[in-house]
Amino acid sequence: MSRFGVIARVAALALAFLVLAPPHWIALRLLGRRPTLAPILFHRFFLWLFSVRVTQSGTPPEAGEAALVLANHVSWLDIVAIGSLRPLSFVAKSEIAGWPVISALAALQRTIYIDRQRRGATATVSAAMGHRLAEGELVVLFAEGTTGDGNRLLPFRSALVGAARAALQAEAGRGRVRLQPLAIAYPRRNGLPVVRAERSEIAWYGDMELAPHLAAFVNGGPIDIHVVWGKPIVFEASTDRKAATAAAEVEVRAALQGILTGRGEAQPTAGARPAAPGLDLGGSEIATV
Repeated sequence: MSRFGVIARVAALALAFLVLAPPHWIALRLLGRRPTLAPILFHRFFLWLFSVRVTQSGTPPEAGEAALVLANHVSWLDIVAIGSLRPLSFVAKSEIAGWPVISALAALQRTIYIDRQRRGATATVSAAMGHRLAEGELVVLFAEGTTGDGNRLLPFRSALVGAARAALQAEAGRGRVRLQPLAIAYPRRNGLPVVRAERSEIAWYGDMELAPHLAAFVNGGPIDIHVVWGKPIVFEASTDRKAATAAAEVEVRAALQGILTGRGEAQPTAGARPAAPGLDLGGSEIATV
């Protein structure tokens, strides 16, 4: 993509932000409304501008049905892809709150921040999660706790899952949480299957700097993303949090392997082009950790 093309797209994205942000802030701050369409529209406009095609399969929660979504995490682009599907909020590390531009976008998404260096952070975050679940919202937790290289699935962490259930019980007098496994993969680029060596170029992980990675994303060509909603897991007061989290991990792993083998049909989101059948992740399984 030419430099002029990049500048034009960034300018269009900034204009979209200026159009969508004010009414969104009014809805949040003055009218007390929570889920709005503004973040969804912004994410979809981003995907359209940069030729990112999102397809989804499985059965997502019904509108207004609360769920704690447990997802794998590959790239910053995960947030845009998932955020384009429906109203929801994310749990993210507190460092993001200090990032220029990104912090403003995270605020629009009503991101819940966790400071991993501070004692008591889990209690604060779980209280916020419990409140939103009690209000019938979707909260997305990247359960690996970090991004991976796209070639393997890291173990899911269970601490915030159990804390969210406890917070929900305190908030709404009930200790049942719907856990919704969610798998996200990047099977194709420029219409061709992404092979194992290329997945780490799409992923943003470790000590990678964001600016060079963004440049590589812009110049790399169209990307297909496949999102799979797994079978929901009922998480009750008597349910072991580690067992429930492990079950969600198994669902996500199975979904990623399903993408590898091409099982199931992906349903395109509004305005997106369906990915080609027979999705391939380059001939290697998602490794067991």
